[in-house]
Amino acid sequence: MPVRVLLVDDEPLVRAGLRAVLEAQPDMEVVGEAADGAAVIPLVRQTRPDVVAMDVRMPLLDGIEATRALLRTVADPPKILVVTTFENDEYVYEAPRAGADGFLLKRARPAEIVHAVRLIAEGESLLFPASVRQLAAEYGDGGGNRAARAALERARLTEREGEVLRLMARGLSNAEIAARLVVGTETVKSHVSAVLAKLGARDRTQAVITAYESGFVAPG
Repeated sequence: MPVRVLLVDDEPLVRAGLRAVLEAQPDMEVVGEAADGAAVIPLVRQTRPDVVAMDVRMPLLDGIEATRALLRTVADPPKILVVTTFENDEYVYEAPRAGADGFLLKRARPAEIVHAVRLIAEGESLLFPASVRQLAAEYGDGGGNRAARAALERARLTEREGEVLRLMARGLSNAEIAARLVVGTETVKSHVSAVLAKLGARDRTQAVITAYESGFVAPG
C-alpha cells in the first residue's frame, strides 16, 4: 500500500513542489491539499492520510494549533510532519510539544523529503536529539516548567527507567542503550515503552522534551 500524504501549506508553489517530489515515488500518493490548518480535520476524515505534511505558519490556524486540534479530535490520527522555513524557530520547538512527529525544512532536497515522509510513516520520530537539545536550551525554561516537573513526579520512574531516559536524551538508539547498559534490546524497548507510558508521551521526542523542561536532564 502506498503512503498516503495530505499537504497543508498556504503557498501553492510549496504544495506543488511537494506533490511533484512525492508523487514521483512509486510508494507514495498525495491524497489531498489544504491552504490552512483550519481545513485539516475534515480533510483528514475524508482522505485518511498516513502522514500530514503541514506548514508551521499559516494565516487562520497555524500548524501547531492544527496539530493539537487534530490529535485531540481525530481517533487514530495520522503522523504529522511539520514543514518550516527556519530550523531554530520557536514554532519548531512547539511542534513536538503539541504532538508532531518531526519537522522538515522547506529547503530540503527531494531525497530528504522522501526519506522524512517514509520515516514518519514507519512510526519513527524526525526531530533529532541535537536539535531538541538546542531548541530546549533556547526556548525551554531551564527546568522551570511546572507541568513537566509534575509529569515527571507522577511518573515515578525506576532508577533504570531514569537511566534509559537520560540516554534517550543523548540520542542513543535502543541498540546503543542496550550496549551501554549491557542488556538486551527487547529489555530496552520495554523500558522505553514504560517511560513513554508513565510520562504520557506520544513518542521519544516528547519524553525527551519533558526530561529537559522538568530539569531531569540539562539541555547544555
